Amino acid sequence: MIRFAVIGTNWITDRFLDAGFLLDDFSLTAVYSRTEEKARAFAAKYQVAHTYTDLTIFANSSEFDAVYIASPTALHAEQAIVCMEAGKHVFVEKPFASNHAEAERMIAVAKANNVLLMEGMKTTHLPNFRVLKEQLAELGPIRRYLANFCQYSSRYDDYKRGIVHNAFKPELSNGALMDIGIYTAYPMVALFGAPKSVQATAYMLDSGVDGMGTMTVKYPELTAELIFSKITNSHVPSEIQGENGTIVIEKLSDMRKLTRIDNDGTITDLTVEQKEQTMYYEIKHFIQLLQADRRESDINTYQISLDTIKVLDQGRAAIGLVFPADQA
Repeated sequence: MIRFAVIGTNWITDRFLDAGFLLDDFSLTAVYSRTEEKARAFAAKYQVAHTYTDLTIFANSSEFDAVYIASPTALHAEQAIVCMEAGKHVFVEKPFASNHAEAERMIAVAKANNVLLMEGMKTTHLPNFRVLKEQLAELGPIRRYLANFCQYSSRYDDYKRGIVHNAFKPELSNGALMDIGIYTAYPMVALFGAPKSVQATAYMLDSGVDGMGTMTVKYPELTAELIFSKITNSHVPSEIQGENGTIVIEKLSDMRKLTRIDNDGTITDLTVEQKEQTMYYEIKHFIQLLQADRRESDINTYQISLDTIKVLDQGRAAIGLVFPADQA
């Protein structure tokens, strides 16, 4: 049994727990929040006895083995480092950190303290992602990766009324590229490695973050186009185009459906069954790593996290998006 604590009391933490509770060796034993009211309310919802508002006291608690961090991105590095220095294993929600320098520091602390650190990107753990990887060779040389994830934020209506929530605050290292664009960038890096160059354009909001954008990413033999938005919706799927055919991906983040269309017109449904709680697979993997006494994921590797955050850094540089965390 792995005893988890959580940092962050928002909807993504609820989804994490919904998935985690499907596993027999998962338990929730502690909750951290910056306010006592939020910590107690969230703990009561899950019948958890231990709540904390002091990060250092929390990190040194004997009530949990691993922590899931789902706070704003600007807080990931500090919170992860404090927990890892206290000997806790860390599962940190995507994006890993505000920038490449923070990610490097987190990894160094994980290694120095012999703890497991993993970025919580669910897509690469999904059964349909494994199918996708296995199918790439049959597509022939890959020439284009077209990733599309545009999702109108539930907070954007408030933004237009003058109420700026965390999702649109640069001081929290947020915006469309960080929150949504990573779902297009991370699978690309997992499949094809670090790119040769990154270009980007964006529509910038008055708060200082990007509302939507596009990145053009170059590899020696393929081009990737990454389209992301928090202020519009899209109903167009993603694609991986090879010289022998194309795989069409419905909802990239969840890999809901995979369809291969060969050049001769043959259409093949490649989709395999997945749990509705799509975070289940990454949590299961994290627990299995701990049970095997391993300290790095072989799926969400440190190198993939570093290469992905570098792509995001290059994208931000191209659109002029600077975070306070970049000045630290």
